[in-house]
Amino acid sequence: MPKDYDPKRTVPNGQRRAELVLSDDETRAVLGRAQVGNIATAWDGQPFINPTTFWYDAAGHRLVFHSNVVGRMRANAEHDGRVCFSASIFGRLLPANVALEFSLQYESVVAFGTLGVLVEEDERRLALSGLIAKYFPTMTAGQEYRPITEGELKRTSVYAIAIAHWSGKRNWPERADQSDEWPALGEEWFG
Repeated sequence: MPKDYDPKRTVPNGQRRAELVLSDDETRAVLGRAQVGNIATAWDGQPFINPTTFWYDAAGHRLVFHSNVVGRMRANAEHDGRVCFSASIFGRLLPANVALEFSLQYESVVAFGTLGVLVEEDERRLALSGLIAKYFPTMTAGQEYRPITEGELKRTSVYAIAIAHWSGKRNWPERADQSDEWPALGEEWFG
C-alpha cells in the first residue's frame, strides 16, 4: 500500500441530490439485499474490477468476500489495499418521451476503504459462514451441507474491506419525468 494513503483523510463524494441519500440503516439494508458487489482495485495504475458475492459484517463494519488463494485479486490486495466497492438493486426501466429523461429505478451503495486478507482460521470460518448465511439463510452447516474443511480454507482467500466511508442512494420514482414539448407516452409504456 502506498505510504501516503490515509483512509481517514479521504473525503467522501457528496451527493448531488440530497433527497436521494440513504441513511446508514438504509444503506445497510441495501447491502443485505444486493446479490452482487463489484470490488475495484488497481495495480500500478491499471484498474481491475471483480464482481462477486459479498456479506456486510455489521459488527466489524466491513464487507467480506472470497476468491481463489492465488490470482489478480489476491495480488492486488497485497500490493495496494485501496479499494472501492459498489452494489446495486434494480427495479423497472422507466421510459420517457424525451431522451434525457429515460431512467431506471435503483438503490446503490458505494464504499471506500482498505482491503485486507484474513489470516486467522477462526476469523476466516466466521466470515465464510456469514457469507453463506446471507445467501442461504435457511441452511445449516452440519445439517444441509458439510461444514467448511481445513482443505477448503487452504484453497480460499478470504477478504475484508474495512469501510472508511460509504454512501447510499435511492432513485425509485414510479415514472420518469416527461416533457410537455413532445407528445405524451401512452399508458402501455408504463405497465
